[in-house]
Amino acid sequence: MAEHSSGAFRTSIGGQALIEGILMRGPEKQAIVVRDKDGQLVEKVEELKLIKDRYPILGVPLIRGTVNFLAAMVSGVKALMYSADFYPEEEESQPSKFEQWLEKHLSSEKLEKAIVGLAVLLGVGMSIFLFLVLPTLLTGGILHFFPGFPLWGRNVVEGLLKIAIFLAYLILCSKQKDIYRVFQYHGAEHKTIFCYEAGLPLTVENVRIQPRHHPRCGTSFLFVVIFVSILVSSVVFGIWPITNAGLRTLVHLLLLPLVVGITYEFNRWVGRHVQDSKLAQFLTAPGLWMQNFTTNEPDDSMIECAIRSLELVLPSEKGKDAW
Repeated sequence: MAEHSSGAFRTSIGGQALIEGILMRGPEKQAIVVRDKDGQLVEKVEELKLIKDRYPILGVPLIRGTVNFLAAMVSGVKALMYSADFYPEEEESQPSKFEQWLEKHLSSEKLEKAIVGLAVLLGVGMSIFLFLVLPTLLTGGILHFFPGFPLWGRNVVEGLLKIAIFLAYLILCSKQKDIYRVFQYHGAEHKTIFCYEAGLPLTVENVRIQPRHHPRCGTSFLFVVIFVSILVSSVVFGIWPITNAGLRTLVHLLLLPLVVGITYEFNRWVGRHVQDSKLAQFLTAPGLWMQNFTTNEPDDSMIECAIRSLELVLPSEKGKDAW
């Protein structure tokens, strides 16, 4: 690996914690590295096929955010399914009648696509309900008893409920025993990327001392999505006053691609300037604090897994992964 004497730099490399493993995405390929039941590392490397290469318009700012978000969700679900095959089960269970029917009527490839599609749909749907629909409905229900409540106040209450629900969701997830190990791998992923961006050799010792909070984390991304949605909806509802909960929910859904697009561009800007901009550091502070609930300190075996996953996606050409 090349040394970078100029100090810390920012890369386009990102990752995702899995069940006993890590997914890393580089500029040219992605790699999944998991530990099997015997403690051995299992590797899977795939060349990246970016949809924007076929349809350049999908790589335009504001549009590319939604496209990349959905693509990351699809590849993330596939990686989770792959890693789950290596998770040690306590006892074998017979497949249900529904599972037997699916296996009989669908090929393995079609079945995988169906499961991935359903998982992405449920994941997006649950996120929209928890962080957009539910706060709007709760606000409408609460303010039903206060008919003279100002519209700006409604926007504030709705925004505070979004943040409160998101925070409660993170805390509840962090308390789950199985999720704790996933969040340890999440910490290993961040530490390893920090080590690479600092220009240090990828060793367990060098990775171990790195911070586990990264400004381009998915946790920070989701928090910024919520914050941007508050700002955008406040502007929109300030121009077009709407108090009906159902109509407000519909407008929130229509604004979601714009919100995700703005958030993606914000994350790119932060990725480039967080080391040298006080403003970027200030804006990323809340998202970094949220990572206290979604990252845990990893053990050395997890760090080894993260290092190997990152090594597999490093570009052959120096600087190709720089932002």
